Amino acid sequence: MAPAENLKKRKIAVLGSRSVGKSSLVIQFINNEFVESYYPTIEATFAKSVKYKGAEYDCEVIDTAGQDEFSILNSKHAIGIHGYVLVYSVTSKASFDMIQIVYDKIIAFCGVTDIPCVVVGSKVDLDSSRQVSPQDGEKLAQEINAAWVETSAKTNVNVGKVFELCLAEIEKRAPQTGEAPQTNRCVVM
Repeated sequence: MAPAENLKKRKIAVLGSRSVGKSSLVIQFINNEFVESYYPTIEATFAKSVKYKGAEYDCEVIDTAGQDEFSILNSKHAIGIHGYVLVYSVTSKASFDMIQIVYDKIIAFCGVTDIPCVVVGSKVDLDSSRQVSPQDGEKLAQEINAAWVETSAKTNVNVGKVFELCLAEIEKRAPQTGEAPQTNRCVVM
């Protein structure tokens, strides 16, 4: 059996369309700050310890470049990942539609039928420009067996909850033996 300190390491990938607020969400979570300016992310990895249900988790959060339906899902976004945060902007129906495409790509890439993930509607502080209802977000999450939450990185609404829900989804699927959950065993050919 692995040493106890290795049991609570979790890798979480944050995926979604361009400009939906993935980096803002991650930076708010890691540094408790909102970055107003936008520079397209190539990819960045952050680490943070999170206390969840009395246990300490060493979370590695991978902030990915924005996906579109033609982008290739990189193997490092699937191999060794414990959970996924799939982000759309409530102000963009197109980014919401992309969530199902990204989810389907992960499922196909990994050859599994279920992945631990959270569907996140970001930018709720821009409610007057809303194109995606909370009901639509919740419905999609139910269809893909995921948790769902709406957030605002700008006003720090539900940012920590995103990662707590992701840990809950990971642990829900973990074997009840005290071992770490299996990472996706994707094979690249």
